[in-house]
Amino acid sequence: MPAPYATHRAQMKAILLAWGMPEDNAQTTADILSWADLHGVDSHGMSMLPGYDRLRRNGRAKMDARPKIVKETPISALVDGGGGLGHVPAHFAMQTAIDKAKASGMAIAAVRNSAHFGATGYYTLMAAKQGLIGMACTSASGIQVAPTFGKEAKLGTDPWSFAAPSGEDNPFLLDMATTTVAAGRIRNKANEGQQCPPGWVLSKDGLPSTDPLEAREKGGFLTSLGGSPENSSYKGYGLAAMVNILASCLSGSTLVTDPEHTKKPQGMDIGHFFMAINPTLFRESDEFQNDVARFCNDLRSTKPVDPAQPVMVAGDPQWKNAARRMEEGIPVGPGLLGQVRQIAQASAAPWLLD
Repeated sequence: MPAPYATHRAQMKAILLAWGMPEDNAQTTADILSWADLHGVDSHGMSMLPGYDRLRRNGRAKMDARPKIVKETPISALVDGGGGLGHVPAHFAMQTAIDKAKASGMAIAAVRNSAHFGATGYYTLMAAKQGLIGMACTSASGIQVAPTFGKEAKLGTDPWSFAAPSGEDNPFLLDMATTTVAAGRIRNKANEGQQCPPGWVLSKDGLPSTDPLEAREKGGFLTSLGGSPENSSYKGYGLAAMVNILASCLSGSTLVTDPEHTKKPQGMDIGHFFMAINPTLFRESDEFQNDVARFCNDLRSTKPVDPAQPVMVAGDPQWKNAARRMEEGIPVGPGLLGQVRQIAQASAAPWLLD
């Protein structure tokens, strides 16, 4: 039975509090995780809790970490995440960039010494909701992707997001992995005992597979966006490299290609990158937003191949999911639900989803 959004969010907050996370950090983290599930980004919401629990129990993520600025200018900030989960430092860094961009026109914030921060689109949407263009990307905790023509993993899913305000409730919001699919979608298949569609994963020999455990347990790989050299996987590979240069090289985080990357005693030393641009550097904000809205609506008005499937722009599926799930509740697969129940019991958190 799908749970109401408020209950779903409260359950995650209860677990985070039981783990020792301060009230304000738990609220922010639960908001970001529940936002992902509400908008249909199921790979980055409640399904992350088992992985976060392993980080916590292995001493690799501090639950009481607080981000702090270690270097800044009027248009930049370098943030240390304190070795905790990435949601709070990412939120802090994006808001810092937004505030600086409002004053100076544009700003960049980079984060080091952090861990997984959830759905990248949450942070760019923060900027769009405040009338700014937002960009964000993050390096990854683990290596799961081989470079094009390679037979050895050197990259992660390395996501990228871009958002722009449109003067409407639902701005343009692109949130994408640089792999064919996010690793969480493959994890969700494994949680429910389902096979992956062809093209998502490769075996350790570089051959196509539909086994969701291939990349995680059997030495295989996720595919770069494009899926194969013949289908231009160099594009996804190039985007992933760009993400790591911005998120890791700029912040000073450990490179994902460094053998020491996954051996950090606290957190995973992931790097994040955030950028905010104020359209008023160039023209009136209303004029810019009206053009974004017109452009998106022009794309939506494209004659579709199938009348039952209209053309959409980035963000439309998320807004549709959010409207439906706010009314009907947020579904959780039985496999994941069982894992989360065990986590709640083990941490003495109240169980709210029955």
